[in-house]
Amino acid sequence: MVDIAAHFRLVDVSLSIGHLSILHGVSFDVPEGCLVALIGPNGAGKTSVLNCISGIYHPSKGQIIFNSFDLAGAKPHEVAQHGIARSFQHGELFSHLTVLDNLLAGRHTKMKRGVISNGFFWRKTIREEIWQRKAVEDIIDFLELEKYRKSMAGSLPYGLQKIVGLGRALAMEPHILLLDEPSAGMTRQEKEDLARFILRIKFELGITIIWVEHDMQLVGDLADRIVVLNFGTKIAEGDPDTVLNDPQVIKAYLGD
Repeated sequence: MVDIAAHFRLVDVSLSIGHLSILHGVSFDVPEGCLVALIGPNGAGKTSVLNCISGIYHPSKGQIIFNSFDLAGAKPHEVAQHGIARSFQHGELFSHLTVLDNLLAGRHTKMKRGVISNGFFWRKTIREEIWQRKAVEDIIDFLELEKYRKSMAGSLPYGLQKIVGLGRALAMEPHILLLDEPSAGMTRQEKEDLARFILRIKFELGITIIWVEHDMQLVGDLADRIVVLNFGTKIAEGDPDTVLNDPQVIKAYLGD
């Protein structure tokens, strides 16, 4: 058990779309600074949980509590303003923009100048431009993307696009980072690089991470805690050794 007070919590979250029931009373805590992996078979509801947290879906009932605020029903930009950022399963980059410009797009919650000041490019706007670009260059260095900074995002290999998507989320300087299957489609070497970046995000940047993942080797090696869903219901929660050896979890993945 992680001895850190939870500052993020799902409480009895259910989700229905039309007549389709997707999540059924899902509850779990995410201690501050913790890396929590959300796993389960295909169709278990993992991405739906991230969609509820990030404001893409609105839960039918339940609470999503972050630092005493209930984010259930909040709009995506409101969630972002509370310091929650997300990378997507398929990257979702601006393919016609450079890596640098994709990361700058992630700075939108940090930009203070308006349309008029940007149009005239006043002194304060110039200073902010320098500051925003410095922040992005730091992320490029952190994720070892220097040689790709001027490359069009759509021209990059798929695995690198996933890293750029991770960088765009980091550009928001989040308190909580949501990762939706970041290793999907990656080579083994790319996965090793991703694992190194995830650990650096946790230990060097101190960011809390909720991580949807199918690679059980990565999960076992990196996660502090694991939450397991099956058919929209939580069936296990705890440390990796306990959860990955739970008979219910094994049955959910392998059947009888």
